[in-house]
Amino acid sequence: MGKITLSELEQYLWDAANILRGPVDASDFKAYIFPLLFFKRISDVYDEEYRIALEESSGDEEYAAFPEQHDYVIPEDAHWNDVKEKATNVGQALQYAFREVEKSNPDRLYGIFGDVNWTNKERLSDELLVNLINHFSSKNLSKENVEPDMLGQAYEYLIKKFADLTNRKAGEFYTPRTVVHLMGSILKPQERDTIYDPACGSGGMLLEAYHYVKNNGGDVRTLKLYGQEKNLTTASIARINLFLHGVQDFEIIRGDTLRTPSFHEADQLSQFDVVIANPPFSLKNWGHEHWSHDPFGRNIAGTPPKSNGDYAWVQHMISSMAPSTGRMAIVLPHGALFRGGAEGRIREELIKRDLLDAVIGLGPNLFYGTGISACVLVFRSGKDEAKKNRVLFIDASEQYQKGRNQNFFLEEHAQQVLEWYEKYDDIENISRLAPLEEIAANEFNLNISRYVKKKHEVEEIDLKETLQELNKAYAEFLESEEKMKALLKEVGLL
Repeated sequence: MGKITLSELEQYLWDAANILRGPVDASDFKAYIFPLLFFKRISDVYDEEYRIALEESSGDEEYAAFPEQHDYVIPEDAHWNDVKEKATNVGQALQYAFREVEKSNPDRLYGIFGDVNWTNKERLSDELLVNLINHFSSKNLSKENVEPDMLGQAYEYLIKKFADLTNRKAGEFYTPRTVVHLMGSILKPQERDTIYDPACGSGGMLLEAYHYVKNNGGDVRTLKLYGQEKNLTTASIARINLFLHGVQDFEIIRGDTLRTPSFHEADQLSQFDVVIANPPFSLKNWGHEHWSHDPFGRNIAGTPPKSNGDYAWVQHMISSMAPSTGRMAIVLPHGALFRGGAEGRIREELIKRDLLDAVIGLGPNLFYGTGISACVLVFRSGKDEAKKNRVLFIDASEQYQKGRNQNFFLEEHAQQVLEWYEKYDDIENISRLAPLEEIAANEFNLNISRYVKKKHEVEEIDLKETLQELNKAYAEFLESEEKMKALLKEVGLL
């Protein structure tokens, strides 16, 4: 079959999704396609490893079957080819294979295939599953044919395609990659860092940190990635995503971060070098009832309002930063910058502690499922001397390309905003380095327009010419009004 190009791989995966059209809702495609892709990949890699071990041992089949020769154990009757042979009860065979693979690799693959009911024949007929299995069987996804990076890229392509298909529902698991890239470039993950995303979705932010280190010549084997995700399917997608990119050391746990954080020792939250997230905007039912006496002491600046969890996420993430090396970036709705009440009091306390490094305002309609403008807040547990008692405000609200249904934050926009951030200084119409005293005088309101004042050039107006144009337009209006009246008289409506 030979090496596969990225475009071939993307088309192959998209064609697989199209086989599901009709019986399966587009918003559920990911729950079916991703487990199948992962199963096909690990089966093909198992065969490849078996063949290599067989060659090394001059045909010793027992040696080639040793678990030590394989990334993952594929037990008897639970290989892709076992399912491929079935013409009836295909869903049952798939379900059996998934559970057996999970049981044989309990430390790494427990629960990875999600909870889809593959035996529901009303939705997944044998004919449909046979078509899907045959389609996936048309390419060999061994490491020799498809390197992890390429498989990861194709997987990301599919996540993006599914997000495009299901605009309103996509926000919970997909953040535009250029926004993620900007956040990673600001936080600059290094070798041996611990990286944490408390609302990790499909794992894009964790992967950004991984790629940042890799692209800058660092040893990614020294990184440790941690994520928590409430949705079971999305948590499985994140794990598969990291595996397919070749990431070795990570832990993704399914659970409700604000109610039951997974990473802690006794009542002490685990702390990380890099904390990065795009949590759900203005979450209503977030666990307010436990917060005033939070067992993990995350209410460092107060209890957020019952109807809005934005500052619960902020405080959770700040509490998760390592004391001196910790840095974090969070995407929030613009309202978090200026809403009053409990949020205003929390904001005041956090600013007084001099943890806030930068406020970056983004353009409208960049995120799936919401047209509102968002912002990125950057915090640091140990600010450089030059940054102490000051906050950088950046107005990047004009950095986007207009689209029909959604606007796009392109790579060139991310690069421009990063340059402004790195300059860390006043730039007319763009950025402002504001001392804490000024923010206090503004009652700790972080609305960017209070700090970055737009100075627009005023064109000189020729009043005589403008009046002539106005009179001409008015005359044209009167003329068209007369024509309309005559027409209405003709048809007896006037």
